Amino acid sequence: MASLSHASPPQQATAPSLWWDTLPDDLAQPMGAPLDGEAEADVAIVGAGYTGLWTAYYLLRDNPGLRVTILEAEHAGFGASGRNGGWCSALFPASMSAVARMSDRAAAIALQHAMHATVDEVGRIAQDEGWDIHWAKGGTVVAARTPLQWERAREEIQEWHSWGFGDDDYRLLNATEATGILNTTDVLGATYTPHCAAIHPARLVRHLARTVVQRGGRLHEHSRVTDIRPGVVRTERGRVRARHVVRATEGYTSTLPGYTRAMAPVYSLMIATEPLSDADWQEIGLAERATFSDGRHLIVYGQRTADGRLAFGGRGAPYHFRSSIRPEYDREPAVFAELWRNLIDLFPVLSGRAVTHAWGGPLGIPRDWFASCGLDATTRIAWAGGYVGDGVGTSNLAGRTLADLLTGRESDLTRLPWVGHISPDWEPEPIRWVGANLGLKVMGSADDVESRTGRPALRARLFSRFLGH
Repeated sequence: MASLSHASPPQQATAPSLWWDTLPDDLAQPMGAPLDGEAEADVAIVGAGYTGLWTAYYLLRDNPGLRVTILEAEHAGFGASGRNGGWCSALFPASMSAVARMSDRAAAIALQHAMHATVDEVGRIAQDEGWDIHWAKGGTVVAARTPLQWERAREEIQEWHSWGFGDDDYRLLNATEATGILNTTDVLGATYTPHCAAIHPARLVRHLARTVVQRGGRLHEHSRVTDIRPGVVRTERGRVRARHVVRATEGYTSTLPGYTRAMAPVYSLMIATEPLSDADWQEIGLAERATFSDGRHLIVYGQRTADGRLAFGGRGAPYHFRSSIRPEYDREPAVFAELWRNLIDLFPVLSGRAVTHAWGGPLGIPRDWFASCGLDATTRIAWAGGYVGDGVGTSNLAGRTLADLLTGRESDLTRLPWVGHISPDWEPEPIRWVGANLGLKVMGSADDVESRTGRPALRARLFSRFLGH
């Protein structure tokens, strides 16, 4: 592993992610041979990330005789499922108001309650199955570090309370309460929700994959899908015929014929420190491993790992023309350097500590920032995704919902307002490239404007409408 000091920010990843590099050997082993030839299935799932594997898990748990085949271009967990920030959260990308506009108030509240329950569902399944995923349900604290961020924090909690949620779900913390959890610089206060757990994301996805195989699922790794049609999925070396097909491809959706404008792959990058000392953690806090962020417009996120590192990430890497996805995009030295600068600003005690890992990858953003799942009764093609980086929990809700839809079971889950939602396509290029990168620059510059002037950035408020909020 590379070791980099504060004076030399990370330049390249040493592994697909910290998470993959710290997997136990038994979970890192191949779990499925490539598909070679013809196969038959009741359900063929494209993508062995959280969404596809949770769908397979619930299908096989409740219908043991079902023939379920999962096809993965690389290895199970290769994409965002094995590289994310490790927040199993109740965050849904569209706001409550946006959900209510597309349904009604009661449906929006029901969806949020389902998101809360989903966090506990993941923890319960991990415990029942004996998966060691470094689970710690410490909640999420979002620090307000400027007067404007503090005002927005107060407004956010007031908004949650207007929907009927109380302090047990979403609470405003004063400066003393906030620093008791997260001792970052310049804290004026914070918001806090208990509905989030820190996890080791690659452990979760690999445990999930192994359990699916043990329950009878047929996992074919290194089997890149080239085409999805009603009743058939084609790979580079074979074909699966199935009654139902599930598209669970998230940030890689645009690589499929017919879906090039369905999802914009936008990169999020991360760095991780060496294991820190007890004295460092006394200074930083996070004793219960709460996940954390702050109130800036351009998203940052972090967690204290089970082995005592600080893993920290953020959006800021550019969207690449024509939804291009390449391994070299996982490593943007300027973005890594900015992440390290922000981390030192949050926690000066880290100055001089080493950064051992730097990595990234694409996440999927639908045009209206509204996650969805559903089943087309005519084509029998199901889908789920569009999590905008908050898919660890939402993908579990998707898997349970898709299992009900595919088996024809009506339930409270299948009646939630995100079921059957169809996001519009993104604009053609070059409009898509200009719009996506303009959005990143607007949110980043909004933080600079607010820091410099102390006044709210109108540009951020205007652009939030573009984000579906």
